[in-house]
Amino acid sequence: MNSNIPHGEMSQKWEDYKGHVKLVNPANKRKLEVIVVGTGLAGASAAAALGELGYKVKAFCFQDSARRAHSIAAQGGINAAKNYQNDGDSVFRLFYDTVKGGDYRAREANVHRLAEVSNAIIDQCVAQGVPFAREYGGLLSNRSFGGTQVQRTFYAAGQTGQQLLLGAYSAIERQVALGNVTMFRRHEMLDVVLIDGVAKGIIAKDLITGQLERHGAHAVLLCTGGYGNVFYLSTNAMGSNVTAAWKAHKKGAFFGNPCFTQIHPTCIPVSGDHQSKLTLMSESLRNDGRIWVPKKQGDNRKGSEIPEEERDYYLERRYPAFGNLVPRDVASRAAKERCDAGFGVGTTKMAVFLDFADAIKRYGKIEVGKKALTNVSEAEIIVIGKEVVKEKYGNLFEMYEKITGENPYEMPMRIYPAVHYTMGGLWVDYELQTTVKGLYALGEANFSDHGANRLGASALMQGLADGYFVIPYTLGNYLADEIRSGAVDTNQQAFVDAEKIVADRLNKLMNIKGTQTVESFHKRLGKIMWDKCGMARNEKGLQEAIVEIQALKKEFWSNVRVPGEINEMNPELDKAGRVADFMELGELMCKDALNRNESCGGHFREESQTDEGEAKRDDDNFAYVAAWENKGESDWQLHKEDLSFEIVKPTQRSYK
Repeated sequence: MNSNIPHGEMSQKWEDYKGHVKLVNPANKRKLEVIVVGTGLAGASAAAALGELGYKVKAFCFQDSARRAHSIAAQGGINAAKNYQNDGDSVFRLFYDTVKGGDYRAREANVHRLAEVSNAIIDQCVAQGVPFAREYGGLLSNRSFGGTQVQRTFYAAGQTGQQLLLGAYSAIERQVALGNVTMFRRHEMLDVVLIDGVAKGIIAKDLITGQLERHGAHAVLLCTGGYGNVFYLSTNAMGSNVTAAWKAHKKGAFFGNPCFTQIHPTCIPVSGDHQSKLTLMSESLRNDGRIWVPKKQGDNRKGSEIPEEERDYYLERRYPAFGNLVPRDVASRAAKERCDAGFGVGTTKMAVFLDFADAIKRYGKIEVGKKALTNVSEAEIIVIGKEVVKEKYGNLFEMYEKITGENPYEMPMRIYPAVHYTMGGLWVDYELQTTVKGLYALGEANFSDHGANRLGASALMQGLADGYFVIPYTLGNYLADEIRSGAVDTNQQAFVDAEKIVADRLNKLMNIKGTQTVESFHKRLGKIMWDKCGMARNEKGLQEAIVEIQALKKEFWSNVRVPGEINEMNPELDKAGRVADFMELGELMCKDALNRNESCGGHFREESQTDEGEAKRDDDNFAYVAAWENKGESDWQLHKEDLSFEIVKPTQRSYK
């Protein structure tokens, strides 16, 4: 397990690497095929960039269009160290904040590279026509996100992910038109094919016809997102799954830090058992919104009826230096602590208030001053302020009102933490290659850049960095040795065997003919995971969860009912395969969380906390990446990549 980090000064590693990397000449690129699985930001940008370079790219997505990838759901923004605000930002500051925000569980070299290429991402997207918000004078606007004291987040209202994805989509469609990229829509990867231990293709299922297909290539890139839906209720799209990454794991790719999952602090609270997913409210709302709970336990009054002196702005009280802009893991645990202590609001009492009243007044007064208005009443100031807030956050407020039936301009929003992002994923080296030669993982599908906690607005940054600016160099370094290997023959025995394994599994699922739906098993798995491997974990709960998941998995394979037929469009069969993989992953997540007997970032072991209830790391014993190798049914071997910190020395995180 070699991380392949270049030698030399941290600030020079990436430049030196690019200067000495092997290259493939344009004529040879046309002979090399690359498979890209997933067409979100990481996949679309990678496919577009590689197509632009001249490689023959085959891109797969299970949606009917690349535009439907879950990247579209990202709301708040994308980070870059442009320092347009002249507030002290720099590449080093972004690097430092990201390593610290990840609670010193990320590889420094990868994070520094991410910070370096961040500025080029903004230039690329502006050139593509992405409509970033701009100041009155035309300059790109920035706002703050959690875990930073500078404004480095570029945004397009509350739909940044959608706009960035449309930019990448236009780039990939251009390559489709030029014949460099072939799109396979409504196709799901169900296995990776290895020949002599090297990735040479995939087995994919046409989700419309149900037919299995063999696709060969000289390299396979997995850009399939995260595994948050293992919890059932999450902010992820319903189709988001771990299957592609899990199949790679079963074929030898190590899985890194599976227990590192992120709970997002600002989501619309659960309203009942009928829900199938949760809705994210952008972290950008914490720029101007103030988070609070009543000072009195069990207070049933509406938020607008509770006077100022009876409110506890608990983040501002506990973390005065960062206030409402503490990182996500800190904000989430603080909300849980207040609700568990009896100060929660709403009908379920599992929510806190996010209040824009002060921001509305402040913006109103600023506008009054700008327009030199006189004798303006407070009511008029509020009306003017609402218009400013509407311009900045309008679609988010609209979404909240549609879902809850409450007007967030008039009364505080109610929010509560929910499963959102996964920092764990396939282990990759500096070149984004997994432990399987020729198999790469990009974006949220890898474990690489965020350590134990991702700072807000860094997911879009990593996805586009990997696709546009990293993989074109690192993949070329590998493919330079593949130019003599010729086209991959999909009639080889390895492809035949892999297809048979996939077909046998599908037939097995169809022939169980039990009494329980796939959905019911997924819900039960999600409850186990949320209760015992969620925002807080302990040894007893994790041990129980492992036993319960093993029993649930056994019941699934003996009593699940999948209607329909194999050789037709069968979403229930597709979902059954994904849930089966989630069960195996859930077991490994609990095993990883049990093994990591420390608290760091989003992984909070109740046995390891400070006197003030903050996460307490154990750098002497756990300053490593946990890379798990699959050895068989419920059997994994732990490998450790020790983390060394040349620049950012680990200290107790403090946002006070």
